Amino acid sequence: MHVSQARIEFSQLDEARFGFRTARAINVREADLPRIEHFCQEYDIRFCIARCAAEDLGAAQALEHAGFRLMDTLVYYQRDLRRTPIPGDTGHILIRPALAEDEAAVVAVAVESFQGYRGHYHADPLLDRDKCDEVYTSWAERSVASREVADQVLVAELDGRIAGFATLRLNSPDEGEGVLFGVARFAQGRGIYRSFMLRAMDWCAEQGRQVMIVSTQVTNIAVQKVWARLGFEPSHAYYTFHKWFEP
Repeated sequence: MHVSQARIEFSQLDEARFGFRTARAINVREADLPRIEHFCQEYDIRFCIARCAAEDLGAAQALEHAGFRLMDTLVYYQRDLRRTPIPGDTGHILIRPALAEDEAAVVAVAVESFQGYRGHYHADPLLDRDKCDEVYTSWAERSVASREVADQVLVAELDGRIAGFATLRLNSPDEGEGVLFGVARFAQGRGIYRSFMLRAMDWCAEQGRQVMIVSTQVTNIAVQKVWARLGFEPSHAYYTFHKWFEP
């Protein structure tokens, strides 16, 4: 999926977390490279995150030629929620909307789930490891606290404890998205992730959405197997690149 021009902008969250001026460039094409480079030089950008469609090899090769380094491949799957029925959940774990008082427990699950997670941040050896972990824990925390980050957050309860969370977003009148999922170590192997996916599909359908999408790193095979068994199909993919500029 391409747009006429890449969107390049400051990333205030990344700058606040890592301590240096950061920019993000989305939907990059080969023709966008001079504008991106000019933006980064003009505004003294130290660190730039760029993403291009995986099928656009011309853009990927141009980014490499300009000194950007590949950090991850993000794959998207989608499911038509109306074409085939959503399976029933045969699990026995309580899945419910998160409450404000669940915030600390959700953060604790995120800390466990995303320590050392191999996303594009952790793939970059120049970024602080602990601060890379904070990307996901902060994301989970903000999702519970603000509807500007997530339209719904689900939690799983097991033996009176929060055992996992799922954040959901409405992208358009037709599309919902499962964004961030985490399951605590003590609760893994109980089918909680599958239950989250089923409830997420139900919720998207209840909001009138026809399609649900999810994404992950191409190397995360386990969740892709779950998606395939639930009727999701590969849709598209993106490459994520990083470039460091001299101060």
